[in-house]
Amino acid sequence: MTETLYAAPSPPEVSIVDAGGARYPLDASRVRAVVEQACRDVDGVDPAAVLDACWPCLYDGMSAAELDEALVMSARTLIETEPGYSRVTARLLLDTLRGEALSYLAAAVAGGSTAERPGASHRPDQEQMRERYPGYFTAFVHRAVELGQLDPAMARFDLARVGAALVPDRDLSFEFLGLRTLYDRYLLHDGGIRYELPQAFFMRVAMGLALREDDPDRRAVEFYELLSTFRFMASTPTLFNAGTTRPQLSSCFLTTVDDSLDAIFRSYRNNALLAKYSGGLGNDWTPVRGLGAHIAGTNGKSQGVVPFLKIANDTAIAVNQGGKRKGAACAYLETWHIDIEEFLELRKNTGDERRRTHDMNTANWVPDEFLRRVVTDGEWTLFSPDEVPDLHELYGHAFAERYRAYEHAARRGEIRVHRTVRAVDLWRRMLTMLFETGHPWITFKDPCNLRSPQRHAGVVHSSNLCTEITLNTSAEEVAVCNLGSVNLAAHLSGARIDDRLLESTVRTAVRMLDNVIDINFYTVDEARAANLRHRPIGLGVMGYAETLFAIGAPVDSEQAVEFADRSMELVSYHAIDASSRLAAERGRYESYEGSLWSEGILPIDSLRLLAGSREDGECDVDTSTTLAWQALRERVRQRGMRNSTVLAVAPTATIANICGVSPSVEPVFRNLYVKSNMSGEFTVINPCLVEDLKRHGLWDEEIAAELKRQDGSLATIDRVPEQLKRLYATAFEIDSRWLVEAASRRQKWIDQAQSLNLYIDTPSGRALDELYRHAWRKGLKTTYYLRTRAATRVEKSTLDRADGALNAVPATVTYSCGTGDEDCEACQ
Repeated sequence: MTETLYAAPSPPEVSIVDAGGARYPLDASRVRAVVEQACRDVDGVDPAAVLDACWPCLYDGMSAAELDEALVMSARTLIETEPGYSRVTARLLLDTLRGEALSYLAAAVAGGSTAERPGASHRPDQEQMRERYPGYFTAFVHRAVELGQLDPAMARFDLARVGAALVPDRDLSFEFLGLRTLYDRYLLHDGGIRYELPQAFFMRVAMGLALREDDPDRRAVEFYELLSTFRFMASTPTLFNAGTTRPQLSSCFLTTVDDSLDAIFRSYRNNALLAKYSGGLGNDWTPVRGLGAHIAGTNGKSQGVVPFLKIANDTAIAVNQGGKRKGAACAYLETWHIDIEEFLELRKNTGDERRRTHDMNTANWVPDEFLRRVVTDGEWTLFSPDEVPDLHELYGHAFAERYRAYEHAARRGEIRVHRTVRAVDLWRRMLTMLFETGHPWITFKDPCNLRSPQRHAGVVHSSNLCTEITLNTSAEEVAVCNLGSVNLAAHLSGARIDDRLLESTVRTAVRMLDNVIDINFYTVDEARAANLRHRPIGLGVMGYAETLFAIGAPVDSEQAVEFADRSMELVSYHAIDASSRLAAERGRYESYEGSLWSEGILPIDSLRLLAGSREDGECDVDTSTTLAWQALRERVRQRGMRNSTVLAVAPTATIANICGVSPSVEPVFRNLYVKSNMSGEFTVINPCLVEDLKRHGLWDEEIAAELKRQDGSLATIDRVPEQLKRLYATAFEIDSRWLVEAASRRQKWIDQAQSLNLYIDTPSGRALDELYRHAWRKGLKTTYYLRTRAATRVEKSTLDRADGALNAVPATVTYSCGTGDEDCEACQ
């Protein structure tokens, strides 16, 4: 905290109305004390500035809750001038939350009414809270069990022991966006009154994941350490539901829809049940016959897959996960399906509304053979799957051979429903729709299957809602993946990753994710069967941008590409080793025999399977390694694997907010912008940039205003050194080929896939064609959103206040070509 720069004006003489309707004079000294405590140990902030912003907002007769909100809102207006105010704002919200939770529990214990929102009582300072947290925690668990919100088994923990392990000062680590997100959507409440504090939340999740451990108390404390220090964060479904009476902890579900009315309508039911408890959905619709196909039962013709997709879309938005976040699904279709051209137009804003799905994501499932035809300007034949059913189950050379055989059969008149198009023309339509509507995404069927550890167990027919999961599905199995992410920024030691700390984190994180599988509440039997048989998990990363800032590596540099390679090699090595150690302790997963793991083929080794399926020039992937992989292969052969997959890089949009870091492996979106999600709009400023500007003596009101005028870009600000401009270049200032290069280096270590957004400042047909062909040649399994410049959300500032201070004014939000929501909150 800096010294006070000026004296705040005198507080207004107003009365505050408490929850019971009683009036009392504003206690200005208490307000000052709260603000000063919030500013304590935060560099660059001034409590007088918060009070200066707050006093004019107060009025006579305002409620105690409105006073709390006024303090929070006053502090948040200062975030754009100094990132430290984000933490101050979080602490002011924390003060409100503590009053709410402690007053509620005190009333519940005393047998009083808890119906009204509590007032200002029961608000200990940080020193007092250190003493009260353990006792509060015990009362919290018993109350939650009493309300039926927590599993009664939670009360059988040694609550004194686990409560004593809580670290109250970690409540002070939140940024405002993170704590607001917790408050709005994650913390347990009774009739809207939150009674779960942040450290109780993390311990509740940890206990929920330790329920079946041999020493649950010890493991709960171990798991809590990872969560509460932000070294690892479980996925949103796990955070929502761990320890509750309905512990649906899994993130993603993949289904294949068979070609019958019974199977189609069963898929709607399954989608609703899976989405109800926070699951994100990926549906493979390729088996459903196309428009004009013969229907034997009625001797009629099919209307194709599109009308059924419309119903799937409406089902997804009808089930909104209890208001916590939007239900969401993604439909996948292979490029040879006769309905592919209509499928491409599902997200258009024109045309027959009965054949549009404005809320559901869509993705192309593209075989290598199609891209070969694009490269050679060949023809491409579209079929209805009821006449070529085995294409759905084939990939690589087998698919190409069978596909060509069906083309010959079509020319001979042996196949009724088919159509031939120029491959380049269809590719251009795919890219045009991707640019115009953001969908369908481009995902690659062959690398997903050729490198799948579970090739022996079935075919990967689609990815998931966020394109990072690549698991086999069938009519009998709904694939399930259980996600969580390592925060790379929390493992920095100077300008390098602390390998020992990372190993410890990964080993515990893999254990936590494996526990999810056994504890999980399954809403459909097919999901239970698949999850218990294959035991897939998906450990990812986040905080990647902060690590690049720390090591001084611009995203568009060989140094950053090399860091992507080496950092993911570390995570992959330790995750595989951790799963193998669990296999020695708990046993191998059921379908292990016959897997690539059982043959000693690790993800880095499966690259040769992809290269062997491709022709010259179609696979340009680096294969360098630095760690002792041969020794790990031998350990895997001896011990086996507990999990069929261990790695998947999810978007982490929401859990990264909680941890206060950049999502996933994303470049920084803007250095200063407004982020919108279900909790509202939040000013986001890059604290790493501000620190660097301060070191150069450049951070002041003028440069903050200029940063706003330039939409968070440093490129045209003359005062800023070129070195910083390049290091802090924003997503649209970076050639996305660098993002593909880094993703290719990561992909070689990952047994599943990664959610990879691509950014283009000035899109053109040629640029898109080159970018996505490059992604294919570099061995990527999937891509995610294509983002373009006009889809930004920014906040401008004016200098119209008498004192010249920055005044935040929300700018008009403009959506354009192909991005939709800025963040996917369905996976993590």
